[in-house]
Amino acid sequence: MTEPTTPENKAPTPTTRELEDEVARTRAELATTLDQLATRLSPKYQANQLARATKQAAGDAGTFVTGGGLPDTDPRRKRNAQVLLGAAAASLALVVIVVVRARRH
Repeated sequence: MTEPTTPENKAPTPTTRELEDEVARTRAELATTLDQLATRLSPKYQANQLARATKQAAGDAGTFVTGGGLPDTDPRRKRNAQVLLGAAAASLALVVIVVVRARRH
């Protein structure tokens, strides 16, 4: 844009070229933002993210079970591994209950 003027003068009026350049930059930024949002909201992207996080949690849970501990660097990875371990423990408890009840009858 043009240089600011002194308080005695009116504010400078941007040239047509400056306005066109600003509109072009704004459109490009908006297009980039919309592309990023469309990608993040797509079901395929979400499914891929879920699959990646699940595989990572399974690996982290396996490391924990073998004595390697839980990840310290990323709280989300630690939480995901804990949730997976809790779900596995609950599933195992449910199977034990079903088997015990089936044997009693």
